[in-house]
Amino acid sequence: MKRLFLCAALLVVGVMSASAQTKDGGISDDMLSRIRKGYEATPEQKAIKNALASTSIATLAINSENLTMCDTHFSHRVVTKGITDQKSSGRCWLFTGLNVLRAKMIAKHDLPSFEFSQNYCSFYDQLEKANLFLQAVIDTRDLPLDDRKVDWLLHNPIGDGGQFTGVSNLIMKYGVVPNIAMPETFQSNNTGQMNTILKLKLREYALELRELKPAKAVERKEAMLTEIYRILVECLGVPPTEFEWARYDKAGNLVSTKTYTPKGFYDEFIGEDLEKNYIMIMNDPSREYGKVYEIEYDRHIYDGENWLYVNLPIERIKEMAIASIKDNTAMYFSCDVGKFLDRTKGTLDLANMDYESLFRTAFPMDKKQRIQTFASGSSHAMTLIAVDLDAEGNPKKWMVENSWGAASGWQGNLIMTDEWFNEYMFRVVVEKQYVPADVLKLLEQKPILLPAWDPMFAPEE
Repeated sequence: MKRLFLCAALLVVGVMSASAQTKDGGISDDMLSRIRKGYEATPEQKAIKNALASTSIATLAINSENLTMCDTHFSHRVVTKGITDQKSSGRCWLFTGLNVLRAKMIAKHDLPSFEFSQNYCSFYDQLEKANLFLQAVIDTRDLPLDDRKVDWLLHNPIGDGGQFTGVSNLIMKYGVVPNIAMPETFQSNNTGQMNTILKLKLREYALELRELKPAKAVERKEAMLTEIYRILVECLGVPPTEFEWARYDKAGNLVSTKTYTPKGFYDEFIGEDLEKNYIMIMNDPSREYGKVYEIEYDRHIYDGENWLYVNLPIERIKEMAIASIKDNTAMYFSCDVGKFLDRTKGTLDLANMDYESLFRTAFPMDKKQRIQTFASGSSHAMTLIAVDLDAEGNPKKWMVENSWGAASGWQGNLIMTDEWFNEYMFRVVVEKQYVPADVLKLLEQKPILLPAWDPMFAPEE
């Protein structure tokens, strides 16, 4: 009996030893042997392997039971005209903010069409971001290079992505101009190489500033910004300080010809206080609802506003969005646009792709878990312009005006199901008049400051 027990014990030990990983946590030969059995070359596995060798995952995952185009009727839609195109740039946040104002401008002044100059705002955005970075380097000069904050700054010296506070702060400081006053250039439409040059220069400047005394660093920063300004002019053009604009009505009749400054043009034709009239509403289930959050360094102007938002359940956000659309007012909207996107149809629908059947495995994480693990986050801003409500007033689908050109999506727009909206919508910027009193009261609390590297921080591009 003792001998049998000993043999059994030795067998168990042998099995445990065989299944164990290496002492340092690596993959042992035995473990690798067992892992390899995950692919057994069955006919099903070979067919999938052959298909994946020559076809994109998105194409193979298309759900054949959801190929028909959804109904494009919407019960409520904001009146808009024209589709913009950000080309190969990360300026969706800017196009979106200006598209919201464009709809107001056309409706308010009976214009046949209109487009603000994105390039004009882009110029000052890049100049202000350069100053934000350089001043932050001066502020953190006593911290070691491997400090988390310094490390983040050096990883993110500048870029053309952003969010709504960039729109509000830049316009209130620099005004706006029509697109004919400062049209796009090759570099504004294709920002990658320009950004590479600016990042290289700013990182060089950062090392220099860290070695200087504060007073000398401030003096040197101005010379650095002068150099950055010159590079921006050569890439984007000279931003006008005044310009002439001829205004026509919808019938094509000349109404007026006048010379404006960028600030004067904004004040005359829009005139809103963008910094005080809008509230960013977030749906982030990874954090407590009913709280106000602020993200450090997530701003476009050093002396401007950080990204600040009220975190609310999705149903409260829908209430405000519906109220705004019913009143013919478009909104700044951001989401994780790449998830379940059918570019051909222009739809965002959880039923568009069937990844579980393709890979024979489940993907069970919910929205909170996807945020916590960086599996999902806001990546793109668009203009929320329509909702389709059922007989009880519940949303069935939504539509956004995109900035990928008129040939993209459905007539330049994307249509999303309400189920997709729940899972991948993150924030909406709403005018205060559509925000209930209890939500406005939440803004009285002191914001909870989050670091720039928080999972929910991502410049919308």
